[in-house]
Amino acid sequence: MRPEESVSYDKSGYKEASADNITVKTKPFNKASFVIQMTLIALAALTLYGFSSFDYKDINIFEAISSSFSTVKTMFLEPHFNHFTFGEALMQVSITLGLAFLTTLFGAVIALFLGLLAARNLSSNTVSYIIKGLVAFIRAVPTVLWVLIFAVAAGLGSVAAVIGMTFHSVSYLVKAYSESFEELDKGVIEALRASGANWWQIAFQAVIPTSITYMISWTFMRFEINFAVSVAMGAAAGAGGIGYDMFMASAFYYDLREVGVITYLILAFAVALEIFAGRLKRKLKVTV
Repeated sequence: MRPEESVSYDKSGYKEASADNITVKTKPFNKASFVIQMTLIALAALTLYGFSSFDYKDINIFEAISSSFSTVKTMFLEPHFNHFTFGEALMQVSITLGLAFLTTLFGAVIALFLGLLAARNLSSNTVSYIIKGLVAFIRAVPTVLWVLIFAVAAGLGSVAAVIGMTFHSVSYLVKAYSESFEELDKGVIEALRASGANWWQIAFQAVIPTSITYMISWTFMRFEINFAVSVAMGAAAGAGGIGYDMFMASAFYYDLREVGVITYLILAFAVALEIFAGRLKRKLKVTV
């Protein structure tokens, strides 16, 4: 026998179906769900149309797949150094790590003060909205575009890469820091103000110590992102590092085996960074 079911509606219009003390909420069909479904169907149709209208230039799809597998096999199963040594590769990776560390450091310091001003429990609503709106606009623009914008003034190279990556890191960390600052109970801040504490004392003796573990976690996350971006900027903006060597190996020398060994090297450093960050978070008992 099937368990008896009872159906009712809550105040928000959701239908509640309960059976054997189990309640499942379902949203009845309405205009919003219809629009979402039609949008998904339209996107799927446009995707299929796009694939069907591509100009494949008489390329045999099976031969292309076979060539792709052959290329991947050459890259990852036959890696070797040809145009530089392992020591030189480690030096280039250290340059990439340096770019990531520098941009994260600059971004964290600037974002700390802007995050305090963007937190609604520490600043006025007007200032908070202005800062959050500005950093939201900055985050909407990809990092590579900011690097190319600053390259107009500073020229292609590490300087433009550091400025552009720092610009984007600030916008990312301001959002993370301000949200962690806003989690502090307003009653604590009011009590400190009533006891005579000024804004700086509240910020550096109550707000930051309470949020320090979250700040460290978000900062390390941004450092990992900046490492990946630094690899791309080495090729796109001439910032140097292992990204530039990968660009030369793939586009100039067309040495797939060297591209493979560089990829393995980057992957090894990325995994090492993830392990180090994970251990640090566990040590600090971070729960983000």
